[in-house]
Amino acid sequence: MLNKLQKLEKRYEELESLMADHGILADAEQYNKLVKELSGLKQAVFLFREYKKLDKELSDLEAMLKEKHDSEFLEMAKKEIPELKMRKQVLESKIKEALKGEDKDAGKDIIVEIRQGTGGAEAALFAADLYRMYTKYAAGKGWSVEMMAGHPTDEGGFKEIIFSIQGKNAYPLLKFESGVHRVQRVPQTEAQGRIHTSTATVVVMIEPEEVELQITPGDLKIETYRASSAGGQHMQKTDSAVRITHMPTGTVVTCQDERSQLKNKNKAMRVLRARLQDAKQQEEAKKITEERRAQIGSGDRSEKIRTYNFPDRRVTDHRINFTSFALEAVMEGELDEFSDALIKAAEEKAQQAER
Repeated sequence: MLNKLQKLEKRYEELESLMADHGILADAEQYNKLVKELSGLKQAVFLFREYKKLDKELSDLEAMLKEKHDSEFLEMAKKEIPELKMRKQVLESKIKEALKGEDKDAGKDIIVEIRQGTGGAEAALFAADLYRMYTKYAAGKGWSVEMMAGHPTDEGGFKEIIFSIQGKNAYPLLKFESGVHRVQRVPQTEAQGRIHTSTATVVVMIEPEEVELQITPGDLKIETYRASSAGGQHMQKTDSAVRITHMPTGTVVTCQDERSQLKNKNKAMRVLRARLQDAKQQEEAKKITEERRAQIGSGDRSEKIRTYNFPDRRVTDHRINFTSFALEAVMEGELDEFSDALIKAAEEKAQQAER
Protein backbone atom coordinates (compact mmCIF):
# COMPACT_ATOMS: atom_id res chain seq x y z
CA MET A 1 0.00 0.00 0.00
CA LEU A 2 2.80 2.42 0.88
CA ASN A 3 4.51 1.75 -2.45
CA LYS A 4 1.29 2.58 -4.30
CA LEU A 5 0.81 5.76 -2.25
CA GLN A 6 4.35 6.90 -3.02
CA LYS A 7 3.67 6.49 -6.74
CA LEU A 8 0.41 8.41 -6.44
CA GLU A 9 2.16 11.25 -4.60
CA LYS A 10 4.88 11.37 -7.26
CA ARG A 11 2.23 11.54 -9.98
CA TYR A 12 0.36 14.26 -8.05
CA GLU A 13 3.54 16.37 -7.93
CA GLU A 14 4.12 15.77 -11.66
CA LEU A 15 0.60 16.98 -12.41
CA GLU A 16 1.12 20.12 -10.32
CA SER A 17 4.25 20.91 -12.35
CA LEU A 18 2.55 20.18 -15.67
CA MET A 19 -0.36 22.49 -14.85
CA ALA A 20 2.04 25.36 -14.32
CA ASP A 21 3.38 24.93 -17.85
CA HIS A 22 2.27 27.70 -20.24
CA GLY A 23 1.78 25.20 -23.07
CA ILE A 24 -0.66 23.18 -20.97
CA LEU A 25 -2.48 26.30 -19.79
CA ALA A 26 -3.08 27.24 -23.42
CA ASP A 27 -4.62 23.83 -24.21
CA ALA A 28 -8.02 23.83 -22.48
CA GLU A 29 -8.77 20.16 -23.23
CA GLN A 30 -5.46 18.91 -21.89
CA TYR A 31 -5.62 21.24 -18.89
CA ASN A 32 -9.11 20.02 -17.92
CA LYS A 33 -7.96 16.42 -18.25
CA LEU A 34 -5.07 17.07 -15.85
CA VAL A 35 -7.35 18.92 -13.41
CA LYS A 36 -9.66 15.91 -13.36
CA GLU A 37 -6.78 13.50 -12.70
CA LEU A 38 -5.33 15.76 -10.00
CA SER A 39 -8.71 15.96 -8.28
CA GLY A 40 -8.99 12.17 -8.31
CA LEU A 41 -5.63 11.79 -6.54
CA LYS A 42 -6.03 14.61 -4.03
CA GLN A 43 -7.77 12.75 -1.19
CA ALA A 44 -5.41 9.76 -1.15
CA VAL A 45 -2.29 11.96 -1.42
CA PHE A 46 -3.33 14.36 1.35
CA LEU A 47 -4.18 11.45 3.66
CA PHE A 48 -0.82 9.88 2.86
CA ARG A 49 1.01 13.09 3.74
CA GLU A 50 -0.85 13.29 7.03
CA TYR A 51 0.00 9.63 7.63
CA LYS A 52 3.73 10.25 7.02
CA LYS A 53 3.71 13.22 9.37
CA LEU A 54 1.99 11.19 12.10
CA ASP A 55 4.29 8.22 11.56
CA LYS A 56 7.38 10.43 11.98
CA GLU A 57 5.92 11.99 15.13
CA LEU A 58 5.33 8.52 16.56
CA SER A 59 8.83 7.30 15.63
CA ASP A 60 10.44 10.37 17.19
CA LEU A 61 8.46 9.90 20.39
CA GLU A 62 9.36 6.22 20.64
CA ALA A 63 13.02 7.10 20.07
CA MET A 64 12.85 9.68 22.92
CA LEU A 65 11.63 7.00 25.33
CA LYS A 66 14.93 5.22 24.87
CA GLU A 67 16.85 8.34 25.90
CA LYS A 68 17.26 9.78 29.37
CA HIS A 69 14.47 12.20 30.32
CA ASP A 70 12.76 13.24 33.51
CA SER A 71 9.92 11.01 34.73
CA GLU A 72 7.20 13.60 34.01
CA PHE A 73 8.18 13.78 30.31
CA LEU A 74 8.37 10.00 29.99
CA GLU A 75 4.94 9.61 31.55
CA MET A 76 3.48 12.15 29.14
CA ALA A 77 5.12 10.40 26.18
CA LYS A 78 3.76 7.00 27.23
CA LYS A 79 0.24 8.43 27.30
CA GLU A 80 0.61 10.11 23.92
CA ILE A 81 1.93 7.07 22.04
CA PRO A 82 -1.32 5.01 22.24
CA GLU A 83 -3.30 8.02 21.02
CA LEU A 84 -0.97 8.47 18.05
CA LYS A 85 -1.20 4.76 17.20
CA MET A 86 -4.99 4.95 17.28
CA ARG A 87 -4.96 8.01 14.99
CA LYS A 88 -2.60 6.12 12.67
CA GLN A 89 -5.03 3.18 12.47
CA VAL A 90 -7.90 5.51 11.65
CA LEU A 91 -5.82 7.11 8.92
CA GLU A 92 -4.92 3.71 7.48
CA SER A 93 -8.62 2.85 7.21
CA LYS A 94 -9.36 6.16 5.50
CA ILE A 95 -6.48 5.61 3.07
CA LYS A 96 -7.73 2.12 2.18
CA GLU A 97 -11.18 3.53 1.46
CA ALA A 98 -9.68 6.30 -0.65
CA LEU A 99 -7.59 3.79 -2.62
CA LYS A 100 -10.61 1.54 -3.12
CA GLY A 101 -12.39 4.39 -4.85
CA GLU A 102 -9.26 5.51 -6.70
CA ASP A 103 -9.66 4.23 -10.24
CA LYS A 104 -8.36 6.53 -12.95
CA ASP A 105 -10.54 4.73 -15.50
CA ALA A 106 -13.77 4.72 -13.46
CA GLY A 107 -15.38 7.65 -15.24
CA LYS A 108 -14.38 6.71 -18.76
CA ASP A 109 -16.66 5.56 -21.58
CA ILE A 110 -16.22 2.06 -22.96
CA ILE A 111 -16.46 0.25 -26.27
CA VAL A 112 -17.77 -3.32 -26.24
CA GLU A 113 -17.15 -5.83 -29.01
CA ILE A 114 -19.15 -9.07 -29.22
CA ARG A 115 -18.27 -11.73 -31.82
CA GLN A 116 -19.78 -15.10 -32.60
CA GLY A 117 -17.51 -18.00 -31.64
CA THR A 118 -17.97 -21.70 -32.27
CA GLY A 119 -21.46 -22.88 -33.12
CA GLY A 120 -22.32 -21.28 -36.45
CA ALA A 121 -25.74 -19.60 -36.69
CA GLU A 122 -26.53 -20.40 -33.05
CA ALA A 123 -23.34 -18.63 -31.92
CA ALA A 124 -24.40 -15.54 -33.89
CA LEU A 125 -27.84 -15.63 -32.23
CA PHE A 126 -26.15 -15.90 -28.82
CA ALA A 127 -24.00 -12.86 -29.68
CA ALA A 128 -27.25 -10.97 -30.36
CA ASP A 129 -28.65 -12.17 -27.01
CA LEU A 130 -25.56 -10.86 -25.19
CA TYR A 131 -25.89 -7.51 -26.96
CA ARG A 132 -29.52 -7.28 -25.84
CA MET A 133 -28.49 -8.26 -22.27
CA TYR A 134 -25.86 -5.50 -22.04
CA THR A 135 -28.08 -2.83 -23.58
CA LYS A 136 -30.86 -3.67 -21.11
CA TYR A 137 -28.34 -3.50 -18.25
CA ALA A 138 -27.15 -0.12 -19.55
CA ALA A 139 -30.73 1.17 -19.79
CA GLY A 140 -31.36 0.15 -16.18
CA LYS A 141 -28.31 2.17 -15.10
CA GLY A 142 -29.32 5.21 -17.11
CA TRP A 143 -26.32 4.85 -19.45
CA SER A 144 -26.46 5.73 -23.15
CA VAL A 145 -25.60 3.17 -25.83
CA GLU A 146 -24.38 4.00 -29.32
CA MET A 147 -24.08 1.45 -32.11
CA MET A 148 -20.64 1.62 -33.73
CA ALA A 149 -20.59 -1.23 -36.24
CA GLY A 150 -22.42 -4.48 -36.81
CA HIS A 151 -22.41 -7.47 -39.14
CA PRO A 152 -25.87 -9.06 -38.83
CA THR A 153 -26.84 -12.50 -40.12
CA ASP A 154 -29.96 -13.49 -42.02
CA GLU A 155 -31.21 -15.40 -38.96
CA GLY A 156 -31.21 -12.29 -36.75
CA GLY A 157 -27.86 -12.84 -35.07
CA PHE A 158 -24.56 -11.00 -35.28
CA LYS A 159 -21.22 -12.18 -36.60
CA GLU A 160 -19.85 -9.10 -34.84
CA ILE A 161 -21.35 -6.10 -33.11
CA ILE A 162 -19.51 -3.12 -31.66
CA PHE A 163 -21.13 -0.46 -29.49
CA SER A 164 -20.13 2.21 -27.00
CA ILE A 165 -21.54 2.82 -23.53
CA GLN A 166 -21.36 6.20 -21.82
CA GLY A 167 -22.30 6.53 -18.18
CA LYS A 168 -21.10 6.72 -14.59
CA ASN A 169 -19.20 3.60 -13.46
CA ALA A 170 -19.78 1.78 -16.76
CA TYR A 171 -16.18 0.54 -16.85
CA PRO A 172 -15.89 -0.67 -13.21
CA LEU A 173 -19.18 -2.56 -13.54
CA LEU A 174 -18.48 -4.15 -16.93
CA LYS A 175 -14.70 -4.55 -17.10
CA PHE A 176 -14.87 -8.20 -15.98
CA GLU A 177 -17.14 -9.18 -18.90
CA SER A 178 -14.21 -9.69 -21.30
CA GLY A 179 -13.72 -13.32 -22.26
CA VAL A 180 -15.51 -16.29 -23.78
CA HIS A 181 -19.19 -16.69 -22.91
CA ARG A 182 -20.68 -20.14 -23.45
CA VAL A 183 -24.33 -21.06 -23.99
CA GLN A 184 -25.90 -24.51 -23.62
CA ARG A 185 -29.41 -24.76 -25.08
CA VAL A 186 -31.56 -26.30 -27.81
CA PRO A 187 -31.20 -24.14 -30.94
CA GLN A 188 -34.34 -23.01 -32.75
CA THR A 189 -33.11 -24.89 -35.83
CA GLU A 190 -32.66 -28.19 -33.94
CA ALA A 191 -35.58 -30.45 -34.82
CA GLN A 192 -34.60 -33.31 -32.50
CA GLY A 193 -34.33 -31.17 -29.37
CA ARG A 194 -30.65 -31.83 -28.73
CA ILE A 195 -28.69 -29.42 -26.55
CA HIS A 196 -25.88 -27.62 -28.36
CA THR A 197 -22.94 -25.69 -26.93
CA SER A 198 -21.97 -22.43 -28.64
CA THR A 199 -19.75 -19.51 -27.71
CA ALA A 200 -19.34 -15.79 -28.22
CA THR A 201 -16.44 -13.59 -27.21
CA VAL A 202 -16.81 -10.26 -25.42
CA VAL A 203 -14.15 -7.56 -25.21
CA VAL A 204 -14.66 -4.48 -23.02
CA MET A 205 -12.28 -1.63 -23.82
CA ILE A 206 -11.84 1.85 -22.42
CA GLU A 207 -12.45 4.48 -25.07
CA PRO A 208 -9.38 6.72 -24.89
CA GLU A 209 -9.51 10.40 -25.72
CA GLU A 210 -7.48 11.67 -28.65
CA VAL A 211 -4.99 13.37 -26.31
CA GLU A 212 -4.36 10.04 -24.56
CA LEU A 213 -3.48 8.06 -27.67
CA GLN A 214 -1.99 9.84 -30.65
CA ILE A 215 -2.21 8.03 -34.01
CA THR A 216 0.09 9.12 -36.83
CA PRO A 217 -1.99 9.76 -39.98
CA GLY A 218 0.78 8.26 -42.11
CA ASP A 219 0.30 4.92 -40.35
CA LEU A 220 -3.27 4.63 -41.63
CA LYS A 221 -4.62 3.16 -44.84
CA ILE A 222 -8.18 4.42 -45.33
CA GLU A 223 -10.43 2.83 -47.96
CA THR A 224 -14.04 3.46 -48.88
CA TYR A 225 -16.48 1.02 -50.44
CA ARG A 226 -20.18 0.51 -50.96
CA ALA A 227 -22.08 -0.59 -47.87
CA SER A 228 -24.14 -3.76 -48.15
CA SER A 229 -26.77 -5.53 -46.07
CA ALA A 230 -26.42 -8.90 -44.36
CA GLY A 231 -27.69 -10.64 -47.50
CA GLY A 232 -25.24 -8.84 -49.76
CA GLN A 233 -27.66 -6.39 -51.42
CA HIS A 234 -26.41 -2.84 -51.70
CA MET A 235 -28.18 -0.52 -49.29
CA GLN A 236 -27.04 2.64 -51.06
CA LYS A 237 -25.23 3.75 -54.18
CA THR A 238 -22.54 5.88 -52.52
CA ASP A 239 -19.25 4.55 -51.18
CA SER A 240 -20.06 5.42 -47.56
CA ALA A 241 -18.52 2.37 -45.87
CA VAL A 242 -15.02 2.85 -44.47
CA ARG A 243 -12.17 0.43 -43.81
CA ILE A 244 -9.19 1.67 -41.81
CA THR A 245 -5.98 -0.34 -41.49
CA HIS A 246 -3.35 0.59 -38.89
CA MET A 247 -0.31 -0.59 -40.82
CA PRO A 248 2.21 -0.91 -37.94
CA THR A 249 -0.05 -3.40 -36.11
CA GLY A 250 -2.20 -4.73 -38.94
CA THR A 251 -5.36 -3.78 -37.01
CA VAL A 252 -8.35 -3.43 -39.34
CA VAL A 253 -11.64 -1.67 -38.50
CA THR A 254 -14.65 -1.40 -40.80
CA CYS A 255 -17.78 0.69 -40.35
CA GLN A 256 -20.78 0.94 -42.68
CA ASP A 257 -23.78 1.55 -40.43
CA GLU A 258 -24.03 5.30 -41.08
CA ARG A 259 -25.13 6.84 -44.40
CA SER A 260 -22.37 9.44 -44.04
CA GLN A 261 -18.83 8.45 -44.96
CA LEU A 262 -17.48 10.98 -42.43
CA LYS A 263 -19.57 9.52 -39.60
CA ASN A 264 -18.41 6.00 -40.48
CA LYS A 265 -14.79 7.19 -40.53
CA ASN A 266 -15.15 8.89 -37.13
CA LYS A 267 -16.69 5.78 -35.58
CA ALA A 268 -14.03 3.54 -37.11
CA MET A 269 -11.31 5.80 -35.69
CA ARG A 270 -12.89 5.57 -32.21
CA VAL A 271 -12.91 1.77 -32.41
CA LEU A 272 -9.34 1.69 -33.76
CA ARG A 273 -8.11 3.94 -30.96
CA ALA A 274 -9.80 1.73 -28.35
CA ARG A 275 -8.32 -1.45 -29.85
CA LEU A 276 -4.79 -0.02 -29.94
CA GLN A 277 -5.07 1.21 -26.35
CA ASP A 278 -6.46 -2.15 -25.25
CA ALA A 279 -3.63 -4.03 -26.99
CA LYS A 280 -1.12 -1.81 -25.22
CA GLN A 281 -2.75 -2.50 -21.83
CA GLN A 282 -2.88 -6.25 -22.54
CA GLU A 283 0.83 -6.23 -23.34
CA GLU A 284 1.59 -4.37 -20.10
CA ALA A 285 -0.58 -6.81 -18.12
CA LYS A 286 1.49 -9.75 -19.40
CA LYS A 287 4.55 -8.23 -17.74
CA ILE A 288 2.92 -8.28 -14.32
CA THR A 289 3.76 -11.37 -12.29
CA GLU A 290 1.01 -13.67 -11.01
CA GLU A 291 1.78 -12.63 -7.42
CA ARG A 292 1.12 -8.98 -8.15
CA ARG A 293 -1.85 -9.41 -10.49
CA ALA A 294 -5.10 -8.49 -8.75
CA GLN A 295 -7.31 -9.11 -11.78
CA ILE A 296 -10.00 -11.79 -11.52
CA GLY A 297 -9.01 -14.59 -13.88
CA SER A 298 -6.04 -14.32 -16.19
CA GLY A 299 -7.43 -11.48 -18.25
CA ASP A 300 -6.85 -13.68 -21.31
CA ARG A 301 -9.41 -12.95 -24.02
CA SER A 302 -9.58 -16.68 -24.82
CA GLU A 303 -10.49 -17.65 -21.27
CA LYS A 304 -13.94 -19.21 -20.80
CA ILE A 305 -15.48 -17.06 -18.11
CA ARG A 306 -19.20 -17.82 -17.96
CA THR A 307 -21.74 -20.48 -18.95
CA TYR A 308 -25.43 -19.84 -19.60
CA ASN A 309 -27.23 -23.19 -19.22
CA PHE A 310 -30.83 -22.86 -20.42
CA PRO A 311 -32.15 -26.35 -19.47
CA ASP A 312 -31.11 -25.82 -15.81
CA ARG A 313 -31.86 -22.05 -15.89
CA ARG A 314 -28.34 -21.61 -14.53
CA VAL A 315 -25.60 -19.01 -15.08
CA THR A 316 -22.12 -19.79 -13.71
CA ASP A 317 -19.08 -17.54 -13.59
CA HIS A 318 -16.13 -19.93 -13.59
CA ARG A 319 -13.55 -17.44 -12.31
CA ILE A 320 -15.18 -17.08 -8.89
CA ASN A 321 -17.36 -20.24 -8.86
CA PHE A 322 -20.47 -18.08 -8.59
CA THR A 323 -23.80 -19.49 -9.80
CA SER A 324 -27.22 -17.90 -10.21
CA PHE A 325 -30.40 -19.80 -11.06
CA ALA A 326 -32.10 -16.67 -12.37
CA LEU A 327 -31.07 -17.12 -16.00
CA GLU A 328 -34.13 -15.33 -17.43
CA ALA A 329 -33.47 -12.27 -15.26
CA VAL A 330 -29.77 -12.23 -16.22
CA MET A 331 -30.61 -12.37 -19.93
CA GLU A 332 -32.96 -9.43 -19.33
CA GLY A 333 -30.01 -7.37 -18.13
CA GLU A 334 -30.08 -7.96 -14.37
CA LEU A 335 -26.31 -8.32 -14.00
CA ASP A 336 -25.73 -6.61 -10.65
CA GLU A 337 -25.46 -9.92 -8.81
CA PHE A 338 -22.51 -10.90 -10.99
CA SER A 339 -20.81 -7.48 -11.17
CA ASP A 340 -21.04 -7.09 -7.36
CA ALA A 341 -19.58 -10.58 -6.77
CA LEU A 342 -16.74 -10.00 -9.26
CA ILE A 343 -15.85 -6.59 -7.81
CA LYS A 344 -15.83 -8.01 -4.28
CA ALA A 345 -13.62 -10.94 -5.33
CA ALA A 346 -11.21 -8.56 -7.10
CA GLU A 347 -10.94 -6.36 -4.00
CA GLU A 348 -10.26 -9.38 -1.78
CA LYS A 349 -7.58 -10.63 -4.18
CA ALA A 350 -5.97 -7.17 -4.28
CA GLN A 351 -5.88 -7.05 -0.47
CA GLN A 352 -4.25 -10.49 -0.34
CA ALA A 353 -1.61 -9.35 -2.82
CA GLU A 354 -0.76 -6.35 -0.60
CA ARG A 355 -0.18 -8.49 2.46
